[in-house]
Amino acid sequence: MNEIEQHGDLLFNESLSAYNTWRVGGKAKQLFKPKNVEGLQAFLQHLPTDEPILWLGLGSNSLISDQGFNGTVILTQGCLKNISLLDANQIRAEAGVSCAQLARFCARNNLAAAEFLAGIPGTFGGALRMNAGCYQAETWDIVAEVETIDRDGQIRSCRPEDFIINYRQVIGLKEQEWFLAGTIKLPAGSSTESMQKIKDLLARRAATQPTGQYNCGSVFRNPPGDYAARLIEACGLKGYKLGGAQVSEKHANFIINSQANASAEDISNLINFVRNAVKEKYGIELQQEVHFIGS
Repeated sequence: MNEIEQHGDLLFNESLSAYNTWRVGGKAKQLFKPKNVEGLQAFLQHLPTDEPILWLGLGSNSLISDQGFNGTVILTQGCLKNISLLDANQIRAEAGVSCAQLARFCARNNLAAAEFLAGIPGTFGGALRMNAGCYQAETWDIVAEVETIDRDGQIRSCRPEDFIINYRQVIGLKEQEWFLAGTIKLPAGSSTESMQKIKDLLARRAATQPTGQYNCGSVFRNPPGDYAARLIEACGLKGYKLGGAQVSEKHANFIINSQANASAEDISNLINFVRNAVKEKYGIELQQEVHFIGS
């Protein structure tokens, strides 16, 4: 076993289409799946200092270029997935834990106020990075502490006050630093009630969002005092297609890979088309939630 294999799995020229929820995108020069935090630290310390790095969770908020990513992808989905109860009211989860798993873990331990996480189709690390939220709740509402790691493998602990927390935005990470884990603090609750809330939330989500089709979640942020979906629908764009990409007929702020044959370019073109249509009709320039990756 070589040194890298002791730290995790390293794949070369790996297609990224299987690692994001739109199912598009080219190849990564290399993709690393760490076995644990220590393996990740060791791997980062051996990377060339000029190597581009991309952290990827469930890929639910990312549009990966058809040309791929000419660097190293660090995958957290299926990795960095430890979750534990620290005390009666606090839970620590690593970046690769899915938000849905975290919501259910909290419920099973009779803790309330984290049910909304079940509606976020990503990892906890991604939710920390963008202050993900739904149904009038946001990730950083419940965060007590976070741990970050930089490209030298150095770990530091931070409090919420160390960051500027905005709608779908967190400011305060250093350059080349990522969220590694977080601790959330919750009030006592009822496991039965929380599980029912999660069930109801997921039923509502399935009824209003295209959960059975390839999509990335919400494409645009809601502008102040309005909803991106309302504006897009008012432009008559529900169901509108460009190439293999389509504005969802169920929810206008979702773009789907309707026949599983869309390219990243199709999706990018449709995002720009929708943005331009809304700006032309209403004078509002929608800001995307989606992160574009690669050229």
